[in-house]
Parts: sequence; structure tokens; C-alpha cells
Amino acid sequence: MQVTDQKSVEKYYQALLAKDAAYVGLFFVGVKTTGIFCIATCRARKPKFENVEFFTTVKELLQHGYRPCKICKPTQKTYEAPADIQQALLLLQQQPKEKVKDYDLVKLGLSPKRIRRWFQQHYGVTYQAYQRMLRINLAFQELQKGQTVTQSAYETGYESLSGFGYTFKRMMGISPEASKSKTIILITRFQTQLGPMYACATEKGLCLLEFTDRRMLETEFKDLQKRLDAVILTGENGHLKKTKEQLQAYFAGTRKDFDLDLHTPGTDFQQAVWDGLKAIPYGETRAYQTQAERLGKPRAVRAVARANGCNRVAIVIPCHRVIGKNGALTGYAGGLERKAWLLAHEKSFC
Repeated sequence: MQVTDQKSVEKYYQALLAKDAAYVGLFFVGVKTTGIFCIATCRARKPKFENVEFFTTVKELLQHGYRPCKICKPTQKTYEAPADIQQALLLLQQQPKEKVKDYDLVKLGLSPKRIRRWFQQHYGVTYQAYQRMLRINLAFQELQKGQTVTQSAYETGYESLSGFGYTFKRMMGISPEASKSKTIILITRFQTQLGPMYACATEKGLCLLEFTDRRMLETEFKDLQKRLDAVILTGENGHLKKTKEQLQAYFAGTRKDFDLDLHTPGTDFQQAVWDGLKAIPYGETRAYQTQAERLGKPRAVRAVARANGCNRVAIVIPCHRVIGKNGALTGYAGGLERKAWLLAHEKSFC
């Protein structure tokens, strides 16, 4: 929301002048004279008090017509993990099968309390719970490759099979033995110029790409798991790495088309609609009516719109390029302000 309380506005302005890192993520500042928005630590010349307004989310700034600052890169830096958190994450990457205790963090000069609070705030779980999840994820993947339950339990640091089985079932919803028949969907979170996104992929290809604040995202996850008889695990594969690389190039204006394997379960009609979306050229738009006519179903405009809304792979399957018959921007789950930004971004590089 926009910050209107005068005391808060004055406090935030002083934090902006001081480049106070403690306020990164608490507010964004929109500069009326330039139309850009920044975070507290931006190195750019500071605007006058009467030329700024403060907001708490990126989406609201986009709604008000602001664009991200190229110096401080607010949509990326705001959600970036601090150095001590990155060090704690690196520790888990280096020894994924071992339990990292508070004592291990203290030896590295890290504060277990601060790390615990940061993980609770950003992931909804503590650091210890996060690493338990990673170890169970690793065990799940090893079970898929034919490892026995006993091997997986002891290699991931569990001292008893019962403790491993209980934790596994609580996190995965199924027993270790039953998990062997499940498909794995790997999920990763990364930053873009329009805010953080989730990307999911199976071994066949990318199956989901959405902004983290997308409406009904939890429903999408559940539907995808049901359709693919799968479990979603934190991790990365080649499809996800390639997705992040190509999205980065897209936002930089150096890529107009995507070369990604997709795994998008849906009805035949939905698949036809999504293929139609991929056929819309970069920088151009089509009306829902036009899309329906190209499918040979001129009266199926609403059905086309519904199928368009069921697209789980934002940007790559460019549903943002479909607009109303009168040229109005309609129906984008990531927010109409993002849709407008994406269309303007593509126009600027045509």
C-alpha cells in the first residue's frame, strides 16, 4: 500500500538520504519527476522531499506507472539474501547430507537467532526445518534412483528408520516406499525485473513459471501435482537453469524467442490455445476473438479466455500478448500492471 502517515514518510525519507540498508524491503520510493522507483540504499542522486512517495510493494508502484531503477535494481536487490544468509545456505550446499547445528554456525561467526528469523520471514520455516526439508528431498530423489530406504535414512543423517519414516511421511504425505512411483517436480525461486518468480520442471521440461504473488498459486501447485502424480521438491535441473538464463536475456532485451522444453499437461483444447499463444510474435498483440477465429471456433471466445487463464507458464507461453477486442488490457493473473510493462518492454525492443 502507499505510505501516507506523515511520520513514516519523514522517517523513510531520512533512511533514503542515509542509504540505510535496514530499510531495504520495508519500503520502495517512487520519484515523481523521473517515474522510477528505488530501494533505500540506491546510489543515485537523492530527490527532493516533495518529489517522492513511498509504497510497500512493487506491484503498487507498477500500478502507479513507475519503472525499476537501473542503478539499485529494486526488484532484484530487495529479495536478495544478505551475505550471512548466503553463507548459511552455502553450508547446506557443501554438506547436504549432514545436519548443520547452531554450534556450526557460531563457529563461522554467524548468528543462529538472526538466521532463524530470516528463514522464518522469507520461507515460513526455521533454518533447521529448511535443512530437514532439503535432506528429505535428497532422500526422495535417491529412492527414485533405486536406493533402499535404509540407505537413504542413514546417509541423510537419521539415526533410526522410524524417525526417518515419520519425518518423510509428514513432509511428503506418503511413505518412503510409496514415493518410488511418484514423478519429481523440482522448484526454484529467482529474481526478475518485475519481482520474484517460481519455476518448476520435471525431467521432461518446464511445467510452471509464475510470479510468486500470482493469484491462486497454491491451487496451481496442487493441480499440477495431481495431473502428474508428482511431488514438488526444492532443487534445480538443466531445464530450470536454462529457463533462468533465457528469462534474464528476455528482460535484458537480448532474447525475443524461447528455446525451452515444456511439459504442460492439459486438454487438447487447452494445448491448441497455448500453441496459438506461442504463435503470437514478440511485440505484437491479438484479441481473444482473433485467437478463437484462428482455432476455427469463432464463438468460443470465453472458452479461449478460460484456457488462456489456465496457462501455467507465464512469459514463455505469452498470454500477456492477448488483449480485449477494444484494445483494453484484461485478464492477467500476474497483474495488469505487469502485463502493461511486458508489452511496453517488448515494443521498445522491436
